[in-house]
Amino acid sequence: MVEEKEQRKMKTAKEEANASAETQQVRETQTQPAPAVCNDVRCALHGQLETRGRVFEGIVISDKMQKTITVEWPRLHYIPKFERYEKRRSRVKAHNPPCISAKAGDTVRIAECRPLAKTVKFVVIEKLVGKI
Repeated sequence: MVEEKEQRKMKTAKEEANASAETQQVRETQTQPAPAVCNDVRCALHGQLETRGRVFEGIVISDKMQKTITVEWPRLHYIPKFERYEKRRSRVKAHNPPCISAKAGDTVRIAECRPLAKTVKFVVIEKLVGKI
């Protein structure tokens, strides 16, 4: 019985050591910074793309397309007959440069630019933390 308890203690000590090594590896991968310069010509920060016009903040709904995301934000629409507002939402597609690489659920700021595709007329300029 005593030997079994000692063996269990040794196993748990080994498991804890392995777990701490794994978490250390995970921490190292999470702290690696994003590349400072990207090779994307359509990047508003590092490429040749100029922004103009409107700037919006919204939540990324979908990132399933290649280098393109769908961004959504709520707005209020006034109904004069009832003198009330109703909730609506705006959804647009935006170019997602590899240096930003926003994922679904992230809050981002997008800016208007020249048409990049049939439906893509915005580009992500930054990923926001803790807003909206």
